[in-house]
Amino acid sequence: MAAAQAKARILVVDDERALRHLLEVYLAKEGLEVLEAADGEQALSVLAAGRVDLAVVDVMLPGMDGFEVVRRIRAQSAIPIILLTARGEETSRVAGLEIGADDYVVKPFSAPEVVARVRAHLRREHGFAEQTPVLRVGAIEIDPASRRCTLRGQPVELTRREFDLLAVMAQNVGLALSRDQLLDAGWDISYVSPKTVDVHVAGLRRKLGDAITISTLRGTGYRLEGR
Repeated sequence: MAAAQAKARILVVDDERALRHLLEVYLAKEGLEVLEAADGEQALSVLAAGRVDLAVVDVMLPGMDGFEVVRRIRAQSAIPIILLTARGEETSRVAGLEIGADDYVVKPFSAPEVVARVRAHLRREHGFAEQTPVLRVGAIEIDPASRRCTLRGQPVELTRREFDLLAVMAQNVGLALSRDQLLDAGWDISYVSPKTVDVHVAGLRRKLGDAITISTLRGTGYRLEGR
């Protein structure tokens, strides 16, 4: 008999015990294992102690804030990260995405919404793991299986979202893609602002320089030009 598949392990980082418990109840109902941390230091200790498949991190943590937690997680792991924030301002959301978060949920939120987003990111992660063809655009090489991007043989450090976006565009070189199409095809999400795409396109242009040409299609989206 085949061994049972291990449960995905979700790390919930929030200083509110009641909120952690609420998410634990809903995530456990979905067959997910929940690990808890009340602050950033605990979160990093849990991450270092064993496998974590996805992290849900509150921005407003005592001591080390959620942004710094994301930075430190990103220094050692490529797991999906969802930020919880009471800050509705777009600048805060953009800041979280730019440092490597994959998604954000603005408080107050419903627990089923968070569960749905966790599921979407886990599905996306699994899908990329199965995707093996290496993609090439000019001097850029994208390997979806290992999630590595190289430019003229040298590694380029991309955030998870930048990598996903580049991979989808590389699969559709020369085709016009709307922001909504990129959100759906690249990340399997449609509930965040289309401006999120703009943030990551800017990041790709900055990191890849003249090795890549991403044309802005006013009122539509973007097109990756062939080389």
